[in-house]
Amino acid sequence: MKNKPIPYFAITRFINEQTIGGIILIIATIIALYWSNSYFYESYQNLWHNYKIGFVWGDMNMVGSLHHWINDGLMALFFFTVGLEIKREIMGGELNSVKKASLPIAAAVGGMIIPAVMYSIVVFNYPEYISGWGIPMATDIAFALGLMAMFGKRVNINLKIFLTALAIADDLGAVLVIAFFYTDTIVYAEIISAIIFLGVLVIANFAGVRRTVFYAIVGFGGVWVAFMLSGVHATIAGVLIAFTIPARTKIDEDSFMNKLSGFIAAFKKEPSTQNNLLSKKQVHIISEIEKLNDQAHTPLQKLEHALHPVVIYFILPIFALSNAGVHISGSIIDMFLHPISLGIIAGLLLGKFIGISIFSHIVVKFKFATLPEGVTWKQIYGAAFLAGIGFTMSMFISDLAFVSEEFKEIAKVGIIAASALSAIVGMLLLGMSLPKGEK
Repeated sequence: MKNKPIPYFAITRFINEQTIGGIILIIATIIALYWSNSYFYESYQNLWHNYKIGFVWGDMNMVGSLHHWINDGLMALFFFTVGLEIKREIMGGELNSVKKASLPIAAAVGGMIIPAVMYSIVVFNYPEYISGWGIPMATDIAFALGLMAMFGKRVNINLKIFLTALAIADDLGAVLVIAFFYTDTIVYAEIISAIIFLGVLVIANFAGVRRTVFYAIVGFGGVWVAFMLSGVHATIAGVLIAFTIPARTKIDEDSFMNKLSGFIAAFKKEPSTQNNLLSKKQVHIISEIEKLNDQAHTPLQKLEHALHPVVIYFILPIFALSNAGVHISGSIIDMFLHPISLGIIAGLLLGKFIGISIFSHIVVKFKFATLPEGVTWKQIYGAAFLAGIGFTMSMFISDLAFVSEEFKEIAKVGIIAASALSAIVGMLLLGMSLPKGEK
Protein backbone atom coordinates (compact mmCIF):
# COMPACT_ATOMS: atom_id res chain seq x y z
CA MET A 1 0.00 0.00 0.00
CA LYS A 2 1.18 3.52 -0.75
CA ASN A 3 1.65 6.08 1.97
CA LYS A 4 -1.61 7.98 2.35
CA PRO A 5 -2.81 10.88 4.46
CA ILE A 6 -3.60 9.81 8.00
CA PRO A 7 -7.37 9.11 8.19
CA TYR A 8 -9.61 11.48 10.16
CA PHE A 9 -10.48 8.89 12.81
CA ALA A 10 -6.77 8.28 13.50
CA ILE A 11 -6.17 12.03 13.95
CA THR A 12 -9.16 12.39 16.30
CA ARG A 13 -8.07 9.34 18.33
CA PHE A 14 -4.57 10.82 18.68
CA ILE A 15 -5.97 14.20 19.76
CA ASN A 16 -8.46 12.64 22.21
CA GLU A 17 -5.69 10.66 23.90
CA GLN A 18 -3.56 13.81 24.17
CA THR A 19 -6.54 15.64 25.69
CA ILE A 20 -7.11 13.10 28.44
CA GLY A 21 -3.35 12.86 28.92
CA GLY A 22 -3.21 16.63 29.47
CA ILE A 23 -5.76 16.38 32.27
CA ILE A 24 -3.82 13.52 33.91
CA LEU A 25 -0.61 15.58 33.61
CA ILE A 26 -2.24 18.50 35.43
CA ILE A 27 -3.35 16.18 38.25
CA ALA A 28 0.14 14.60 38.50
CA THR A 29 1.73 18.06 38.63
CA ILE A 30 -0.56 19.23 41.43
CA ILE A 31 0.18 16.06 43.42
CA ALA A 32 3.96 16.51 42.91
CA LEU A 33 3.86 20.16 44.00
CA TYR A 34 1.83 19.36 47.11
CA TRP A 35 3.92 16.29 47.99
CA SER A 36 7.25 18.13 47.65
CA ASN A 37 6.09 21.04 49.83
CA SER A 38 4.24 19.07 52.50
CA TYR A 39 5.19 17.25 55.67
CA PHE A 40 6.07 14.28 53.43
CA TYR A 41 8.82 16.12 51.49
CA GLU A 42 11.55 13.70 52.64
CA SER A 43 9.59 10.73 51.33
CA TYR A 44 9.38 12.49 47.93
CA GLN A 45 13.16 12.98 47.86
CA ASN A 46 13.90 9.47 49.08
CA LEU A 47 11.59 7.77 46.58
CA TRP A 48 12.71 9.57 43.43
CA HIS A 49 16.31 10.59 44.20
CA ASN A 50 17.80 8.45 46.97
CA TYR A 51 16.43 5.00 46.20
CA LYS A 52 18.91 3.25 43.85
CA ILE A 53 18.21 0.36 41.50
CA GLY A 54 20.13 -1.34 38.68
CA PHE A 55 23.05 -3.73 38.23
CA VAL A 56 26.82 -3.82 37.78
CA TRP A 57 28.31 -6.18 35.19
CA GLY A 58 32.09 -5.98 34.86
CA ASP A 59 32.94 -2.40 33.85
CA MET A 60 29.31 -1.69 33.09
CA ASN A 61 27.61 0.24 35.89
CA MET A 62 23.85 0.54 35.36
CA VAL A 63 22.83 1.72 38.85
CA GLY A 64 20.81 4.89 39.31
CA SER A 65 17.94 6.54 41.14
CA LEU A 66 14.31 6.12 40.11
CA HIS A 67 14.47 9.70 38.83
CA HIS A 68 17.46 8.75 36.66
CA TRP A 69 15.73 5.67 35.20
CA ILE A 70 12.56 7.62 34.49
CA ASN A 71 14.47 10.39 32.69
CA ASP A 72 16.91 8.10 30.85
CA GLY A 73 14.83 4.92 30.53
CA LEU A 74 11.10 5.60 30.40
CA MET A 75 11.67 8.89 28.58
CA ALA A 76 13.66 7.00 25.93
CA LEU A 77 10.40 5.15 25.24
CA PHE A 78 8.63 8.51 25.10
CA PHE A 79 11.19 9.78 22.57
CA PHE A 80 10.84 6.51 20.65
CA THR A 81 7.10 7.22 20.31
CA VAL A 82 7.89 10.82 19.33
CA GLY A 83 10.19 9.43 16.63
CA LEU A 84 7.41 7.17 15.34
CA GLU A 85 5.05 10.17 15.22
CA ILE A 86 7.61 12.28 13.35
CA LYS A 87 8.27 9.54 10.79
CA ARG A 88 4.54 8.92 10.33
CA GLU A 89 3.85 12.64 9.82
CA ILE A 90 6.69 12.91 7.29
CA MET A 91 5.53 9.86 5.33
CA GLY A 92 1.77 10.29 5.38
CA GLY A 93 0.64 13.14 7.63
CA GLU A 94 0.82 16.91 7.88
CA LEU A 95 4.55 16.99 7.08
CA ASN A 96 4.50 14.80 3.97
CA SER A 97 4.56 17.63 1.42
CA VAL A 98 6.28 21.00 1.22
CA LYS A 99 2.95 22.84 0.95
CA LYS A 100 1.40 21.16 4.00
CA ALA A 101 4.56 21.13 6.08
CA SER A 102 5.63 24.73 5.44
CA LEU A 103 3.27 26.41 7.92
CA PRO A 104 3.76 24.14 10.99
CA ILE A 105 7.51 23.78 10.36
CA ALA A 106 7.98 27.54 9.94
CA ALA A 107 5.88 28.12 13.07
CA ALA A 108 7.96 25.55 14.98
CA VAL A 109 11.26 27.13 13.83
CA GLY A 110 10.08 30.58 14.88
CA GLY A 111 8.78 29.10 18.12
CA MET A 112 12.24 27.74 18.89
CA ILE A 113 14.55 30.53 17.72
CA ILE A 114 12.78 33.55 19.24
CA PRO A 115 12.30 31.97 22.74
CA ALA A 116 15.99 31.00 22.85
CA VAL A 117 16.98 34.53 21.83
CA MET A 118 14.67 36.14 24.40
CA TYR A 119 16.00 33.92 27.19
CA SER A 120 19.57 34.77 26.19
CA ILE A 121 18.79 38.50 26.23
CA VAL A 122 17.29 38.31 29.75
CA VAL A 123 20.29 36.42 31.20
CA PHE A 124 22.90 38.20 29.04
CA ASN A 125 24.69 39.66 32.07
CA TYR A 126 24.73 36.29 33.87
CA PRO A 127 26.92 33.88 31.84
CA GLU A 128 26.43 31.11 34.42
CA TYR A 129 22.74 30.92 33.43
CA ILE A 130 23.14 30.98 29.63
CA SER A 131 23.09 27.17 29.33
CA GLY A 132 19.33 27.28 29.93
CA TRP A 133 18.63 28.80 26.49
CA GLY A 134 17.10 25.55 25.23
CA ILE A 135 14.49 25.33 28.00
CA PRO A 136 11.83 27.66 26.50
CA MET A 137 12.08 26.10 23.03
CA ALA A 138 9.71 23.20 23.75
CA THR A 139 5.93 22.73 23.52
CA ASP A 140 3.97 20.22 25.61
CA ILE A 141 1.46 18.85 23.10
CA ALA A 142 -0.60 16.96 25.70
CA PHE A 143 -1.20 20.05 27.84
CA ALA A 144 -1.86 22.31 24.83
CA LEU A 145 -4.35 19.99 23.14
CA GLY A 146 -5.95 19.13 26.48
CA LEU A 147 -6.80 22.79 27.08
CA MET A 148 -7.88 23.40 23.49
CA ALA A 149 -10.30 20.47 23.76
CA MET A 150 -12.20 22.29 26.52
CA PHE A 151 -13.80 24.40 23.77
CA GLY A 152 -15.32 21.26 22.28
CA LYS A 153 -16.72 21.45 18.75
CA ARG A 154 -16.07 25.19 18.56
CA VAL A 155 -12.47 24.36 17.65
CA ASN A 156 -11.91 23.61 13.97
CA ILE A 157 -10.16 20.24 13.56
CA ASN A 158 -7.64 21.96 11.24
CA LEU A 159 -6.51 24.20 14.11
CA LYS A 160 -5.89 21.11 16.26
CA ILE A 161 -3.96 19.48 13.41
CA PHE A 162 -1.87 22.65 12.98
CA LEU A 163 -0.97 22.68 16.69
CA THR A 164 -0.22 18.94 16.63
CA ALA A 165 2.05 19.19 13.56
CA LEU A 166 3.76 22.28 15.04
CA ALA A 167 4.44 20.45 18.31
CA ILE A 168 5.78 17.36 16.51
CA ALA A 169 8.15 19.51 14.42
CA ASP A 170 9.04 21.29 17.67
CA ASP A 171 9.85 17.92 19.28
CA LEU A 172 12.24 17.11 16.45
CA GLY A 173 13.97 20.45 17.05
CA ALA A 174 14.21 19.75 20.78
CA VAL A 175 15.75 16.33 20.08
CA LEU A 176 18.42 17.93 17.87
CA VAL A 177 19.14 20.57 20.52
CA ILE A 178 19.62 17.87 23.17
CA ALA A 179 21.85 15.84 20.85
CA PHE A 180 24.12 18.68 19.75
CA PHE A 181 24.15 21.12 22.67
CA TYR A 182 23.43 19.21 25.87
CA THR A 183 26.01 16.48 25.58
CA ASP A 184 29.28 16.87 27.50
CA THR A 185 31.77 14.01 27.42
CA ILE A 186 31.45 11.58 24.51
CA VAL A 187 32.87 8.04 24.53
CA TYR A 188 33.43 7.53 20.82
CA ALA A 189 33.87 3.76 21.06
CA GLU A 190 30.29 3.49 22.36
CA ILE A 191 29.05 5.87 19.63
CA ILE A 192 30.62 3.56 17.04
CA SER A 193 28.87 0.58 18.68
CA ALA A 194 25.55 2.44 18.53
CA ILE A 195 26.10 3.25 14.84
CA ILE A 196 26.83 -0.43 14.09
CA PHE A 197 23.62 -1.54 15.83
CA LEU A 198 21.67 1.18 14.00
CA GLY A 199 23.18 -0.08 10.75
CA VAL A 200 21.92 -3.58 11.54
CA LEU A 201 18.39 -2.15 12.05
CA VAL A 202 18.51 -0.17 8.79
CA ILE A 203 19.70 -3.27 6.85
CA ALA A 204 16.96 -5.36 8.49
CA ASN A 205 14.37 -2.78 7.41
CA PHE A 206 15.54 -2.90 3.78
CA ALA A 207 15.73 -6.72 3.95
CA GLY A 208 12.05 -6.85 4.91
CA VAL A 209 12.36 -7.86 8.57
CA ARG A 210 9.05 -6.87 10.19
CA ARG A 211 9.23 -8.53 13.63
CA THR A 212 9.06 -5.75 16.22
CA VAL A 213 10.75 -8.00 18.79
CA PHE A 214 13.90 -7.98 16.63
CA TYR A 215 13.95 -4.15 16.58
CA ALA A 216 13.32 -4.11 20.35
CA ILE A 217 16.22 -6.46 21.14
CA VAL A 218 18.77 -4.84 18.80
CA GLY A 219 17.46 -1.33 19.39
CA PHE A 220 17.22 -1.17 23.14
CA GLY A 221 19.70 -3.94 23.93
CA GLY A 222 22.28 -2.49 21.54
CA VAL A 223 21.63 1.12 20.52
CA TRP A 224 20.10 2.35 23.79
CA VAL A 225 22.71 0.72 26.05
CA ALA A 226 25.52 2.07 23.84
CA PHE A 227 24.09 5.57 24.09
CA MET A 228 23.73 5.18 27.88
CA LEU A 229 27.45 4.47 28.10
CA SER A 230 28.52 7.02 25.45
CA GLY A 231 27.72 10.26 27.24
CA VAL A 232 25.15 11.29 24.61
CA HIS A 233 21.75 11.39 26.25
CA ALA A 234 20.10 7.98 25.89
CA THR A 235 16.73 9.41 24.85
CA ILE A 236 18.27 10.27 21.46
CA ALA A 237 18.53 6.52 20.91
CA GLY A 238 14.75 6.27 21.12
CA VAL A 239 14.24 8.65 18.18
CA LEU A 240 16.97 7.03 16.06
CA ILE A 241 15.55 3.54 16.63
CA ALA A 242 12.08 4.80 15.68
CA PHE A 243 13.39 6.03 12.32
CA THR A 244 14.52 2.47 11.48
CA ILE A 245 11.09 0.89 12.07
CA PRO A 246 9.52 -0.29 8.77
CA ALA A 247 6.72 1.93 7.48
CA ARG A 248 5.72 -0.27 4.53
CA THR A 249 3.01 -2.91 4.26
CA LYS A 250 3.85 -6.40 3.04
CA ILE A 251 1.00 -6.51 0.49
CA ASP A 252 -0.75 -3.84 -1.56
CA GLU A 253 -4.34 -2.74 -1.05
CA ASP A 254 -5.83 -4.64 -4.01
CA SER A 255 -4.19 -7.92 -2.97
CA PHE A 256 -5.40 -7.40 0.60
CA MET A 257 -9.02 -6.82 -0.50
CA ASN A 258 -9.02 -9.77 -2.94
CA LYS A 259 -7.58 -12.23 -0.42
CA LEU A 260 -9.85 -10.97 2.37
CA SER A 261 -12.92 -11.37 0.13
CA GLY A 262 -11.81 -14.91 -0.67
CA PHE A 263 -11.40 -15.80 3.01
CA ILE A 264 -14.81 -14.29 3.89
CA ALA A 265 -16.47 -16.22 1.06
CA ALA A 266 -14.81 -19.46 2.21
CA PHE A 267 -15.87 -18.80 5.81
CA LYS A 268 -19.51 -18.28 4.74
CA LYS A 269 -19.51 -21.58 2.79
CA GLU A 270 -18.65 -23.56 5.89
CA PRO A 271 -21.75 -25.10 7.48
CA SER A 272 -22.49 -23.82 10.98
CA THR A 273 -21.72 -26.19 13.86
CA GLN A 274 -24.29 -27.31 16.42
CA ASN A 275 -22.47 -25.51 19.23
CA ASN A 276 -20.54 -22.31 19.81
CA LEU A 277 -17.26 -23.85 18.65
CA LEU A 278 -15.90 -23.18 15.18
CA SER A 279 -15.03 -25.88 12.71
CA LYS A 280 -11.36 -26.66 12.05
CA LYS A 281 -11.57 -24.99 8.65
CA GLN A 282 -13.16 -21.86 10.16
CA VAL A 283 -10.36 -21.64 12.74
CA HIS A 284 -7.81 -22.01 9.94
CA ILE A 285 -9.50 -19.24 7.88
CA ILE A 286 -9.50 -16.85 10.87
CA SER A 287 -5.80 -17.57 11.43
CA GLU A 288 -5.12 -16.77 7.78
CA ILE A 289 -7.10 -13.51 8.08
CA GLU A 290 -4.99 -12.57 11.12
CA LYS A 291 -1.82 -13.19 9.12
CA LEU A 292 -3.27 -11.14 6.25
CA ASN A 293 -4.09 -8.27 8.61
CA ASP A 294 -0.52 -8.32 9.89
CA GLN A 295 0.78 -8.09 6.32
CA ALA A 296 -1.51 -5.11 5.63
CA HIS A 297 -0.30 -3.22 8.72
CA THR A 298 2.90 -1.20 8.91
CA PRO A 299 5.04 -2.09 11.95
CA LEU A 300 5.47 1.66 12.58
CA GLN A 301 1.74 2.33 12.93
CA LYS A 302 1.16 -0.84 14.96
CA LEU A 303 3.85 0.19 17.43
CA GLU A 304 2.65 3.78 17.63
CA HIS A 305 -0.93 2.62 18.19
CA ALA A 306 0.19 0.31 21.00
CA LEU A 307 2.67 2.66 22.69
CA HIS A 308 0.84 5.99 22.50
CA PRO A 309 -1.62 5.23 25.34
CA VAL A 310 1.24 3.87 27.48
CA VAL A 311 3.21 7.08 27.02
CA ILE A 312 0.24 9.41 27.55
CA TYR A 313 -1.40 7.63 30.49
CA PHE A 314 1.66 6.26 32.29
CA ILE A 315 5.11 7.54 31.27
CA LEU A 316 4.36 11.28 31.11
CA PRO A 317 2.35 11.35 34.39
CA ILE A 318 5.18 9.45 36.13
CA PHE A 319 7.67 11.93 34.65
CA ALA A 320 5.58 14.85 35.93
CA LEU A 321 5.23 13.25 39.37
CA SER A 322 9.01 12.77 39.69
CA ASN A 323 10.10 16.07 38.09
CA ALA A 324 7.48 18.71 38.91
CA GLY A 325 8.00 18.52 42.68
CA VAL A 326 9.66 21.91 43.16
CA HIS A 327 10.50 22.35 46.84
CA ILE A 328 10.06 26.01 47.82
CA SER A 329 12.60 26.46 50.61
CA GLY A 330 13.00 30.22 50.27
CA SER A 331 10.90 33.03 48.86
CA ILE A 332 8.73 32.03 45.90
CA ILE A 333 8.83 35.69 44.76
CA ASP A 334 12.65 35.60 44.68
CA MET A 335 12.58 32.39 42.66
CA PHE A 336 9.98 33.86 40.30
CA LEU A 337 12.01 37.05 39.77
CA HIS A 338 15.34 35.22 39.30
CA PRO A 339 16.94 35.82 35.84
CA ILE A 340 16.60 32.10 34.95
CA SER A 341 12.89 32.13 35.74
CA LEU A 342 12.28 35.48 34.01
CA GLY A 343 14.21 34.29 30.94
CA ILE A 344 12.06 31.16 30.70
CA ILE A 345 8.85 33.16 31.17
CA ALA A 346 9.93 35.66 28.50
CA GLY A 347 10.81 32.80 26.15
CA LEU A 348 7.73 30.64 26.63
CA LEU A 349 5.08 33.32 27.12
CA LEU A 350 6.25 35.99 24.65
CA GLY A 351 8.91 34.27 22.54
CA LYS A 352 6.67 31.39 21.47
CA PHE A 353 3.84 33.74 20.52
CA ILE A 354 6.07 36.17 18.63
CA GLY A 355 8.11 33.48 16.87
CA ILE A 356 5.13 31.33 15.78
CA SER A 357 3.08 34.36 14.69
CA ILE A 358 5.81 36.16 12.72
CA PHE A 359 7.18 33.06 10.96
CA SER A 360 3.63 31.91 10.09
CA HIS A 361 2.85 35.30 8.57
CA ILE A 362 6.08 35.21 6.54
CA VAL A 363 5.41 31.82 4.86
CA VAL A 364 1.76 32.73 4.16
CA LYS A 365 2.65 36.20 2.80
CA PHE A 366 5.22 34.74 0.42
CA LYS A 367 2.75 31.98 -0.56
CA PHE A 368 4.89 29.08 0.66
CA ALA A 369 1.84 28.02 2.68
CA THR A 370 -1.80 28.88 3.27
CA LEU A 371 -3.85 29.18 6.43
CA PRO A 372 -5.73 25.92 7.19
CA GLU A 373 -9.32 25.99 5.97
CA GLY A 374 -11.69 27.55 8.53
CA VAL A 375 -8.82 28.88 10.70
CA THR A 376 -8.33 32.62 11.35
CA TRP A 377 -5.21 34.54 12.34
CA LYS A 378 -6.72 35.26 15.78
CA GLN A 379 -7.05 31.52 16.33
CA ILE A 380 -3.43 31.02 15.23
CA TYR A 381 -2.42 33.61 17.86
CA GLY A 382 -4.36 31.73 20.53
CA ALA A 383 -2.70 28.45 19.51
CA ALA A 384 0.68 30.23 19.55
CA PHE A 385 0.17 31.16 23.20
CA LEU A 386 -0.90 27.58 24.03
CA ALA A 387 2.36 26.43 22.42
CA GLY A 388 4.08 28.37 25.22
CA ILE A 389 3.09 25.55 27.57
CA GLY A 390 6.52 23.93 27.68
CA PHE A 391 6.22 21.71 30.76
CA THR A 392 7.34 18.10 29.99
CA MET A 393 10.09 18.76 27.44
CA SER A 394 11.13 22.03 29.11
CA MET A 395 11.56 20.30 32.47
CA PHE A 396 13.48 17.53 30.76
CA ILE A 397 15.88 20.02 29.12
CA SER A 398 16.25 21.98 32.41
CA ASP A 399 17.70 18.85 34.04
CA LEU A 400 20.30 18.67 31.25
CA ALA A 401 20.99 22.42 31.11
CA PHE A 402 22.00 22.93 34.74
CA VAL A 403 24.19 21.03 37.18
CA SER A 404 23.12 23.05 40.22
CA GLU A 405 19.99 21.73 41.94
CA GLU A 406 19.14 25.31 42.91
CA PHE A 407 19.17 26.40 39.26
CA LYS A 408 17.03 23.40 38.31
CA GLU A 409 14.44 24.30 40.95
CA ILE A 410 14.34 27.93 39.82
CA ALA A 411 13.99 26.83 36.20
CA LYS A 412 11.03 24.62 37.12
CA VAL A 413 9.34 27.55 38.89
CA GLY A 414 9.78 29.55 35.67
CA ILE A 415 8.45 26.68 33.53
CA ILE A 416 5.35 26.20 35.68
CA ALA A 417 4.66 29.96 35.85
CA ALA A 418 5.22 30.48 32.12
CA SER A 419 3.10 27.45 31.20
CA ALA A 420 0.25 28.64 33.45
CA LEU A 421 0.37 32.19 32.05
CA SER A 422 0.56 30.92 28.45
CA ALA A 423 -2.43 28.66 29.11
CA ILE A 424 -4.52 31.51 30.54
CA VAL A 425 -3.72 33.98 27.73
CA GLY A 426 -4.12 31.31 25.04
CA MET A 427 -7.51 30.19 26.39
CA LEU A 428 -8.76 33.79 26.61
CA LEU A 429 -7.67 34.56 23.04
CA LEU A 430 -9.18 31.36 21.67
CA GLY A 431 -12.41 31.93 23.62
CA MET A 432 -12.78 35.34 21.96
CA SER A 433 -11.81 34.19 18.46
CA LEU A 434 -13.70 30.89 18.17
CA PRO A 435 -17.23 30.89 16.79
CA LYS A 436 -19.96 30.78 19.39
CA GLY A 437 -21.63 27.43 19.47
CA GLU A 438 -22.24 24.21 21.27
CA LYS A 439 -19.35 22.68 23.21
